Amino acid sequence: MNNNLNLIGHVGNEPEVRTFETGNKLVKFSLGVKDFSSRDSANKAEDVTMWVTVESWNKVGERVLEQVTKGRELSATGRLAINTFAKQVGQEKFDVSLPVLKLSGFHLCGAKPKTKKAAAAK
Repeated sequence: MNNNLNLIGHVGNEPEVRTFETGNKLVKFSLGVKDFSSRDSANKAEDVTMWVTVESWNKVGERVLEQVTKGRELSATGRLAINTFAKQVGQEKFDVSLPVLKLSGFHLCGAKPKTKKAAAAK
């Protein structure tokens, strides 16, 4: 596979599912990835988060819905794609292109984030 991307980051929102008339499911979530290449005025590395949209379809999407939650650290593998769509602002129409990771697999990393329900149960 020529176009292969591996990212490790934290899930920024609960996965959202969209089911099409054909029965196919599209599951989307955002992944926050740290970028330490930026420098401040003192030439110290700045902690910058890049947000990447992640899309998964059908079986992989079902696994995402079962296992992935907001705040969870995740290693994501897939291919980089560009989603282009038209957006109208007032009288003007713009073509918008956004990078997206088309997910082919993932691994959960680290401890499961604590939820309010789990903390209350203790």
